[in-house]
Amino acid sequence: MLTRLKIEGFKNLVNVDVRFGPFTCVAGANGVGKSNLFDAIRFLSALADATLLDAASSVRSEGEKSPDIKGLFSRIGPIRKNRMRFEAEMVVPPTAVDDLGKEGKAKTTILQYALELKYREPDAAKTSLLGGDLVIVHESLDYIPKGEARKRLKFNPGKEWLNTAVVGASRSPFISTKTETVEENGEKKDRTVIKLHQDGSLGRPSLHVAESLPRTVLSSGSASESPTVLCARREMASWKCLQLEPSALRKPSDFNSPIQIGSDGVFLASTLYHLAKTLPETGVVPDEAAVYCQIANRLSELFGHVDALWIDRDEKRELLTLMLRETNGAELPARALSDGTLRFLSLAVIEMDSRGSGAICLEEPENGIHPARVPAMIRLLEDIATDTEGPVEEGNPLRQVIVNTHSPAVVSEVPDDSLLVAEVVDSFEKDVRGAQARFSHLPETWRDDGTQTSSIVAKGQLLSYLNPRSVCTNSIDQKPVSAGKDRRRPPKVRDREDLRKLLLPFQKEKFE
Repeated sequence: MLTRLKIEGFKNLVNVDVRFGPFTCVAGANGVGKSNLFDAIRFLSALADATLLDAASSVRSEGEKSPDIKGLFSRIGPIRKNRMRFEAEMVVPPTAVDDLGKEGKAKTTILQYALELKYREPDAAKTSLLGGDLVIVHESLDYIPKGEARKRLKFNPGKEWLNTAVVGASRSPFISTKTETVEENGEKKDRTVIKLHQDGSLGRPSLHVAESLPRTVLSSGSASESPTVLCARREMASWKCLQLEPSALRKPSDFNSPIQIGSDGVFLASTLYHLAKTLPETGVVPDEAAVYCQIANRLSELFGHVDALWIDRDEKRELLTLMLRETNGAELPARALSDGTLRFLSLAVIEMDSRGSGAICLEEPENGIHPARVPAMIRLLEDIATDTEGPVEEGNPLRQVIVNTHSPAVVSEVPDDSLLVAEVVDSFEKDVRGAQARFSHLPETWRDDGTQTSSIVAKGQLLSYLNPRSVCTNSIDQKPVSAGKDRRRPPKVRDREDLRKLLLPFQKEKFE
């Protein structure tokens, strides 16, 4: 679970410090940096398993016809920075399995990872399709003292959640960086060395020369030598950006298809079929009809004429097809369902699948959803995220949801302490004027810590969200039939007294 992310020098994220809770909504106009924040998370996730160059090529590059590493670095006017730095605080799972199938146990589960990269001009003898190279300047993975956990996790988790999510302790780092002096050809030279400490055994730390590393040291974490690094690696690799494609969601699944939904929504049918047949982890056979009924009830919050839902098993073609029956008796396969229905359905299946953990990033969740049905979508997204009042367990995995939007209907419905507003502000580098992203929050929420890095959103920035030309009504804002978590709903943005003063008279009537 990603709880804080500091970014310097990545795209228009020149100097950003963002805190995340179980559910976070980033609102802002097009082109202000919402997607760049997701790109930064995607980049860190890729670095947990891939090489530096492969991770860079997986991220959108700025305004280039072909991928170019330079496009990932911040630019202030004509000045392009040549360094970027990330610092991530996270809560990781207590155990993880390495590439050889061996399980490792973390010494502590609340960690801080830092990574600094610099751009190196292309070598004439070593060409690259990305137009240059990335070099590690600094890498570290350090523990956060357990006594500081509540202070660091500002969203104020409950005691049960905190005691089960934050376990273990450590007094030494797991990855560290130092500069040492060596002699080459009779000359003394400084070089940067990254240490991978052996917390899984009594062996000596392994040393790596930073300049020659093709990938992060964290990506080499194993159960036998560095189980805590392995757990951090698996946590970061689990951060994913969903790009649910209707074409993928409509596809039937083969009998041998994977049993977990892909980032584009593929394998929806096989995942639901597996959940109905066997509960994850336990191997217990559930009530198959009850599983389908729960998904159907959740889907009925989007449109009320759902009678039943199931997976049709075609033995002859060895295909699994998602089927839906409406109250009028019509039976529809997945290929006949609307885009919005399929997106909502796939998220309902993800909510039920307790195997999933980590951060789920989703752009514009309102796509394909009628404004009056947005409250149902927000409830579903909140239920996907971990319930911080109960213990972390099989039915309540360590999972969070981060969405971005420019929809007034979404902004008015999210909890006020879950909202971040993205905007572009001026920045200066050597008297050159440029632009950078800033993420601000509402006052009097857990994000408002009174520090200089705490940016309060100006109420004028919310006018376009609180007074849109058309506002959704609250006529169907009812308690979900199949909500997976029975928890108190926090106040929404539109319920705040200080913001209701900004509503136009006719808008107040629609919200009352």
